[in-house]
Amino acid sequence: MKAYKKLIKINDVITTTFLERQILESRSRYFGGIIDRHTGIPSPTHVGTGSVIASWVSAYVNPESRYYHDKLLKNRIDLALDYMLTMQHDDGTISPGYTNYHSPPDTGFVVAGFSQIYHLLEEDGSKMLASKLYLFLKRSMSAMLTGGCHTPNHRWVLTSALANLYHIFNDNRLVRRAEEWLNEGLDITKDGEWTERSNGIYNAVSDISLYHTAILLNKTELLDHVRNNLKMMVYLVHPNGEVVTEYSGRQDLDKHYDLSPYHLIYRLMAHHDHNPVFQAMADLAIETISEMGPVNNHILLGYLSFPFIQAENIEKAELPKVYEKVINGDYPIKENIKALESVGHENRIEHSSMHTSFGAPVVRYRNEDISATIMTKNPSFFSLRNGKAEILGIKMYTSFSPGLVEFDGLEQMKHGYRLTKVLDKGYTGPIPGQYLPQNSENKGIWYLLPHQYRNVTHNQSFEVTIDIEREGNDWTIRVLTDDRADVFVQIEFLFRLDDKLKGEGLKKIGDHSYFWEDNDLTLLSGSDKITFETGEYEHWQENIGSTKIHNLKQVKVNMISPINKRFRLFTSIM
Repeated sequence: MKAYKKLIKINDVITTTFLERQILESRSRYFGGIIDRHTGIPSPTHVGTGSVIASWVSAYVNPESRYYHDKLLKNRIDLALDYMLTMQHDDGTISPGYTNYHSPPDTGFVVAGFSQIYHLLEEDGSKMLASKLYLFLKRSMSAMLTGGCHTPNHRWVLTSALANLYHIFNDNRLVRRAEEWLNEGLDITKDGEWTERSNGIYNAVSDISLYHTAILLNKTELLDHVRNNLKMMVYLVHPNGEVVTEYSGRQDLDKHYDLSPYHLIYRLMAHHDHNPVFQAMADLAIETISEMGPVNNHILLGYLSFPFIQAENIEKAELPKVYEKVINGDYPIKENIKALESVGHENRIEHSSMHTSFGAPVVRYRNEDISATIMTKNPSFFSLRNGKAEILGIKMYTSFSPGLVEFDGLEQMKHGYRLTKVLDKGYTGPIPGQYLPQNSENKGIWYLLPHQYRNVTHNQSFEVTIDIEREGNDWTIRVLTDDRADVFVQIEFLFRLDDKLKGEGLKKIGDHSYFWEDNDLTLLSGSDKITFETGEYEHWQENIGSTKIHNLKQVKVNMISPINKRFRLFTSIM
């Protein structure tokens, strides 16, 4: 019960804080809403007022909370629910305000959480509050039955919402709509990677959404996919508890995220499977919890909705701290990319992304406080942490394309891994006459010409290779190119602003950007360090496609092809 009691205390503090941020001016169009700390105005979303209602109700119905059946809190919940009903459109949807207007998926996030809150209030005997939730949910049904989505994870948010509504209204149309989404197939590799590769945010969204879908619609086979993602995440946690976000396909890319969004789903699946590893991950996740999360994945709401997880009766395993793990090593990504040509959408999905890096190989290495990630089809191909000393990423740019190089292939070698990329660039000839526009007014207008019929001429290629080898906890990064001469290349190392860099070969070229021209380089963060050998400066270009990053230090090494260059990274004491 320790975890449960800890969550109650945290939630009580949150409850007090949000009471101070509710708009109580009756003339305001946001009357009853809770001010968002980022925008300064309320929002009727799963991360906005919806999440606050989850915290408040989780306190109000809980005899162990100091807010249990508190009259003031009941009144504030009532006002917040009125705000949600006011902000709900005639079509049953909500609009976050910061994006996505009349949004079925954003409504689905709220519905999944509000359904759980409705059951709690019914069980508590709080009929008046429950009736307002019932009205919101009933209004939302039309949008859930007809509404679409933008992103891969939105589909599972909608199936969760549909399943929760079915549990209340027993309308078979809700099941049929959920099955339409599920019939598309689950977007996950056998190693457990979801399409968006979002370890910081959207993995947990898909996991908890499919848990509800599986349980409420009796489709427990869906839990296999949840398990696979949770198993994968065991190897995607840095020593300090942060999750690996270096290759995300969403907004968590290179941002700080911890495991707290996974706590509830790890706890639920630990009990479902009697899995000691999942229990250990749940315990690790709770160490960093300071907030309860969005309404659809609200932690204390989950503990109250699924009270069996309040008991701490699952054994806990020892989590691995020493490993080398290849993820998606045999996923057929090349074949899938090739198949794009015949799908018919011409590589364009409205208001969404193709996510063609889905299934790209990733290598995770950890040895206690040392953590490294090797990445393909990603802006950065390598990151390394030695305690607090962190190489956030290493990128490669060339003048051939020009711009950033994202490596396609990963090959395992005796002492490490090889990343490869063949860049192609040619020219195009004239459009054959039979394909030219017949309308003379359209002739010569560049964007109206059928460019797909041009023949390629003088096509050129440039092959680049990165070999990453490890000896103990020290690393060698070897940059190789083919024999083509005079291609400008730039290797860029990224560091945190507050970390110290020392080296005689460093030359400042901007506020936080440097050339590393020669000699050694040392990265210091507290008592931790990484030492580098050695810089290079063969051309003067400050940028070959790199953009200025205001919140990071950029260290650049300039070379000209053909290249055979080794960098040594030492984490051991030198």
